[in-house]
Amino acid sequence: MILNETYILADGRPIPKLGLGTWFIEDGSAAQAVKDAVSLGYRNIDTAQAYGNERGVGEGIRSSGTPREELFVSSKLAAEIKDYSDAVAAIDGSLAVMGLDYLDLMLIHSPQPWNDWRGGSYAEGNREAWRALEEAQQAGKLRSIGVSNFQQQDLENILSVCTVAPQVNQVLVHVGNTPEELIAYCTEKDILIEAYSPIAHGEMLKNTDVSAMAERYSVTVPQLCIRYTLQLGTVSLPKTSNPEHMRSNAEVDFVISEQDMDALRHQRITDYGRYSKFPVFSGR
Repeated sequence: MILNETYILADGRPIPKLGLGTWFIEDGSAAQAVKDAVSLGYRNIDTAQAYGNERGVGEGIRSSGTPREELFVSSKLAAEIKDYSDAVAAIDGSLAVMGLDYLDLMLIHSPQPWNDWRGGSYAEGNREAWRALEEAQQAGKLRSIGVSNFQQQDLENILSVCTVAPQVNQVLVHVGNTPEELIAYCTEKDILIEAYSPIAHGEMLKNTDVSAMAERYSVTVPQLCIRYTLQLGTVSLPKTSNPEHMRSNAEVDFVISEQDMDALRHQRITDYGRYSKFPVFSGR
């Protein structure tokens, strides 16, 4: 069962292959969503300061009835934090808000602030934020550290100065958006890719080709899309607060043929509908 399967990070720590994404889950609903997921067997829970639900996620973790050491909990530094002292305070802030002694993984959410997505250079600020993550890891506050939405040049900036290399790069990966060059580069550098929005924030449900393929496999479109990201060798982080969807999302113990994987790789999506306003879906 996929919920029992893990990858091994470069630092030797296991990370579950399938997790629960919590973007767009309101803080007041997050605790129940986390408890539902954990009760179904999920052990990988992902949040971020920007999601505004760290308090609820932390409550769900603490009240899940599952020992803390059996869970893999991630959060992300707000994208606007490009300063060492602010990063130090934000790391401690996440732990305090969540009521946790440590996080299994913390990421820099973006190489640029959201209001300058793929804009100016924040190389020095990212190095400062990374230094804060390294020190928090040394202090035992964070088990592993990584980045999100980083392109190759952003990773090279960190790798040129770090004492601990990023373990993870969490990026937009789904049928219709497969950044093969970035995935290959990260694989070469032993940086695990985490795939967020594996169902393209719901847009893949409208794709007739993908729907037809899912029907051939006797699975749902979300199941096909999640399986696709897993076969790419990434951690898949579908978001839902619906327990039935959580259960269905984990029922992906089938194999997509190489021919169909190739067809899915060549799918392209350019319009995320009403979600195109978000930087990560803007096409930049």
